[in-house]
Amino acid sequence: MLTLAFESSAKAASVALLRDGSLISQYSQCSGLTHSRTLLPMAEDLLKNAELTLADIDLFAVAHGPGSFTGIRIGVSTVKGLSWACDKPCVGVSTLESMAWHGLAAGGLICPVMDARRQQVYNALFQIREGKPVRLTEDRPLSLAELGEELRSLDGIPFLVGDGAALTARFLEKEGLPFRMAPENLLWQSAWGVGMAALDKTPGDSQSLLPVYLRLSQAERERQERLAAE
Repeated sequence: MLTLAFESSAKAASVALLRDGSLISQYSQCSGLTHSRTLLPMAEDLLKNAELTLADIDLFAVAHGPGSFTGIRIGVSTVKGLSWACDKPCVGVSTLESMAWHGLAAGGLICPVMDARRQQVYNALFQIREGKPVRLTEDRPLSLAELGEELRSLDGIPFLVGDGAALTARFLEKEGLPFRMAPENLLWQSAWGVGMAALDKTPGDSQSLLPVYLRLSQAERERQERLAAE
């Protein structure tokens, strides 16, 4: 099965092509350009160099959140459009679960973290078992203090991965808690991880694919705060 996977939930954007879980190719970019300008051109170049077309793809996969509201919308909308136009199935996967695949070689406790601002992160915890990440918690937004307390109660040294890893590392170091930091090549979200996370998911159609934000946008939170203050 050929899977075309997309990741645009944070600053880095990537597209990957996998056959039955084996990576064929991956294009990544962290230039700061809007993902709406980079995502489809990367996919087009990737398929062209693999001498394939969209008609050859069996499944479209995308990180549907949590993450940047704009980035998630771009990724999900792109895959919904491709799925509908090609009449092929698609699937959305947790950004955090896809990041946990970067901890395969490290093993042990994997701690994906995305910066959610205001000393908060999007996080879920995983354990590497039998060559894949096994979920220990649901995806959730929580404060660094809450995450630190949870990690303090667990066995194992967490392997930090994601755009919130440096922020989390500084906090854990201040609290005297041990951690392992992912190297630069494994730090950022990747479409390869999205493709791997999609392997055991049940595909749907373009209508069933929805974003998962976990919390309201900053603009919506500020609007509700203004209404509550009136």
